[in-house]
Amino acid sequence: MTQVFNMKTMEQKLQRADRKQSALYLFCNFMALMIISAYSALMFSSTVQTVFPEGGDSRKQMYMIFVMTLVGCVVFTIYALGLFFRHKSGQLGILMALGASRRRLAPGLFREVFFLSGVSAVCGIIAGFPFVWLIWQGFRLFLVDSSDMALSFDLRCLSVSLAFLLLVVGFACLTAWRYLKKTDIMEVIREEHINEPVKELGRWCGPVGFVVLFAGAALGYSAPHFCHVWFHSYPPEWLGILYAPVFVGLYMVMLHTVVHGWKSHKKNPYKNIISKSMMKFQGKQTVNNLLVVTVLIAGGCFGIFYLPTNMVSATITYAKRPYDYFYKYRADQNIPDREAIEALGGEYQLTFKDWEECDYITLGMGGETQIEEGRHYHIEYVPMLEEEKVLSEDAYRVLTGQEVDVKPGTYMNLIDEEETSFYSNNTAKEFTNMVTREQMDIEFAGFLHCDFLTDEMGCSVLDNDDYARISEGLTDEWKGRMVRFNVDGEDSYFFANAFYQLFVSSFDEKCEFAIFYDRVQKIRENEAGETYWGDTDTMTKLDYEKSDSFVFRHYWTYQPSFRILDQNDYLRSMAVMLMMFFFIFIVCLITALVVCYTRCQTIALNNRYIFEDLKKLGAAPAFLRREVRSQCGNVFKTPALVGTTAMYFLFMMILYGNDGRIHLTEWLALLVCLIIIAAIGVVIYGVYRATVKNVEKRLEI
Repeated sequence: MTQVFNMKTMEQKLQRADRKQSALYLFCNFMALMIISAYSALMFSSTVQTVFPEGGDSRKQMYMIFVMTLVGCVVFTIYALGLFFRHKSGQLGILMALGASRRRLAPGLFREVFFLSGVSAVCGIIAGFPFVWLIWQGFRLFLVDSSDMALSFDLRCLSVSLAFLLLVVGFACLTAWRYLKKTDIMEVIREEHINEPVKELGRWCGPVGFVVLFAGAALGYSAPHFCHVWFHSYPPEWLGILYAPVFVGLYMVMLHTVVHGWKSHKKNPYKNIISKSMMKFQGKQTVNNLLVVTVLIAGGCFGIFYLPTNMVSATITYAKRPYDYFYKYRADQNIPDREAIEALGGEYQLTFKDWEECDYITLGMGGETQIEEGRHYHIEYVPMLEEEKVLSEDAYRVLTGQEVDVKPGTYMNLIDEEETSFYSNNTAKEFTNMVTREQMDIEFAGFLHCDFLTDEMGCSVLDNDDYARISEGLTDEWKGRMVRFNVDGEDSYFFANAFYQLFVSSFDEKCEFAIFYDRVQKIRENEAGETYWGDTDTMTKLDYEKSDSFVFRHYWTYQPSFRILDQNDYLRSMAVMLMMFFFIFIVCLITALVVCYTRCQTIALNNRYIFEDLKKLGAAPAFLRREVRSQCGNVFKTPALVGTTAMYFLFMMILYGNDGRIHLTEWLALLVCLIIIAAIGVVIYGVYRATVKNVEKRLEI
């Protein structure tokens, strides 16, 4: 009994001596689980799921960055676990040398590992929810609030966190078992000081790595386009593997950083030799950490770049609108007339000018479309393909002030000034009156440029006589009015909001649908005995009672354009989407900084004996501090530079790839992104300075 008591006492003393490593492992596990729990909680919440459209690019981007964060946290957790056991091996070796059998040590080791892993993971999962709530409420309190911002959690998010918890605990127990299986006691004792050098490649490694990185990004981004052009096929999910060279290139860049560095040392080959040697001797750990941090910083940049791209574009678009108020409505709706609107404006001391209004009709428009055959498709012409708003020459002149001469038998399609609209149709051969089913043969005669008439439903202009002929027999359901005017003097947000609420409340349930609900397509498919997808999909259904929500304001078919209302309510209507990407940025940046901080702490814990020996040899404190700064600097600086630069050029490539050029608004957004990168650099530098001071304190320099 005495022997067991003494062995147990020895085990407890060794555990207390190793409490710094245990605390570091607890911290790493806690942070990883908190980040994953917080991200998944927000991602699965109905607040976000409602705003991010199913199958949309924004949702795909959210999932993509989540996967990057998840992989980063997995690698980070495995690294922290390996670091913990490298130090734990010394304790196990001492107890084995004192006669403790592996069978005797197993229960205590598994109990400790299970406790540390389980407690830190559970606490991290629980902490993720208040972490999200605090950031979200802070955003609502200090920036913008709306009805869309009411945060609700979906417990399905726990499935991701619990899976990650099982991975952490399972891998910890597996690692403990592997260490107990080792037979060489001296190897176990010396495990902490065994180096993990990487294979040294030539100095070509870094430059070639950058080439491979950008080539991989270009290949992965362009591959889906080539699938469409060459094979008339939708890109398969596995095509994302073509981005693999990006990670190969990143690894080569980080390997060059660890082995050679980016500065020439021919004149002074012994400069920073201590820090460079420590990085080489622990090369595998260092390269893996740098790779994870680079990916996380790149993901964070991708998230934060979304904000200026949208905000700059919206700001410029609102400012250059030629009219303060523009709206359209169906002729069968009881919309307030000019007298009622002027009376409402009088309540806010407003008068109006430049008032013009005109009729438009909605026709069935033919065109080429993709007919799916599994993953492949072919291009086929469909006579009644989609709805199209149609104006006469006179109506177009009244609304825009532009003279236009459309030849009989032709049509001109409207497109925005920068020609970025995806909803133009230049392949139509006929227009169809959806009441009489009379068809009129037409040919495409070119584009007209007008931003405020361009939306997700196409708009065309016909010759006056052609317009009059094809309009005969149309009911009010297929007719409408367009109105535009300016305020004489300074506008009023309160008037705009009151007018908006009055305008929406004037529509009945027949117009309570989204812009992508196509009545022509519905009629065509119903007549063919098929069910129109819009009648079964909830995404086409809107609610007048939620007229201030993001979904309603962005997808309602008759959403008006009121300049002052859109300018003031932009943040409010886009709040959920902007907040989600801002949160992604925060999560990725925090995770990256935690990984960097943890890596730098290992300098103090792993290499304390080296710095102690240098002190005994007479090394000055200034020399030791310089070595610490050099080591920590590489951990922070290289991933930050590579991650931000790579993502900036990738983002630029995405903007260029959208339509083959970068527009003025996009250049301005890229300029704002550069400013954001500078701000990120300041934050990283601040954390780097704090980390260096902490390491110097631990090493007592």
